Amino acid sequence: MTMISRLRLIDRLPAVRGEMTADASLAEYTWFRVGGPADALFQPADLDDLIDFLAAKPADVPVTVIGVGSNLLVRDGGVRGVVIRLGRPFAKIERAGEQSLRVGAGAIDPAVSAFARDLGLAGLEFLTGVPGTIGGALRMNAGAYGGDMQQITVSATLLTPAGDIRELTAEEIGFSYRHTDVPEDWVFVAAILRGHAGDTAEIAAKMAEIRASREDSQPLRTRTGGSTFANPPGNSAWKLVDEAGCRGLKIGGAQVSEKHCNFLLNLGDATAADIENLGEEVRARVKARSGIELRWEIRRIGEPS
Repeated sequence: MTMISRLRLIDRLPAVRGEMTADASLAEYTWFRVGGPADALFQPADLDDLIDFLAAKPADVPVTVIGVGSNLLVRDGGVRGVVIRLGRPFAKIERAGEQSLRVGAGAIDPAVSAFARDLGLAGLEFLTGVPGTIGGALRMNAGAYGGDMQQITVSATLLTPAGDIRELTAEEIGFSYRHTDVPEDWVFVAAILRGHAGDTAEIAAKMAEIRASREDSQPLRTRTGGSTFANPPGNSAWKLVDEAGCRGLKIGGAQVSEKHCNFLLNLGDATAADIENLGEEVRARVKARSGIELRWEIRRIGEPS
């Protein structure tokens, strides 16, 4: 889509109170720091702004929702339609009961665990080891260090493509390993999360242990997208990648991390195609050696260049 047609798309969209930008770079919103532009990037002012936009936008304009881009690869050709980024207006965290929190989809996962710690709520410590936001964590049933979203979610608030509000219980969300049954075009906007009473010092110690473990084992200070592949049943993705001889493997400016080989790195000049092609090469080598087909955990959106 050309710049002219992107600008014309903006003209077709309803007025909003938040920020709407044509031909907007998405690379700066992802941890990989790669990828093409969005035809339009919408950052809603609040929930009502988002609801009004969805209700009034032309039906033929596709919508893609992102958070902080921690587990996201935007392809080099960019994303057609409107990309909605749920930022600070959706990041509120508040107590919702004696042992529960109401959390916006834009809240950063480690911030939620810290809020719970300060209230003496245990059970949410694992979130300190999950990069990204609650919206993305809900969408993919994110988990780490023995916990996942299925264990702590009571219910979630979502918007349909037409902007209608729906409240779904955890059972209705349909959690499974790194997956939910919620339609892709529904938008998570908030959730009720539960914990249980715990000792603040013990909670803090567990969170510190998780942070130290991540620091020791993962390439945290690099341009990466988090865990690349979901663990197959009864196996570990990193081990399969390592056994297939892929540790340190490079394509263009992308490399399989030598520190943790379920992470792909942008060495500085990678394209999204380099990263995706490297991931596919890893999958092919693992399949050839073990017969196991790795499933991408990183969300890939957009079109190739």
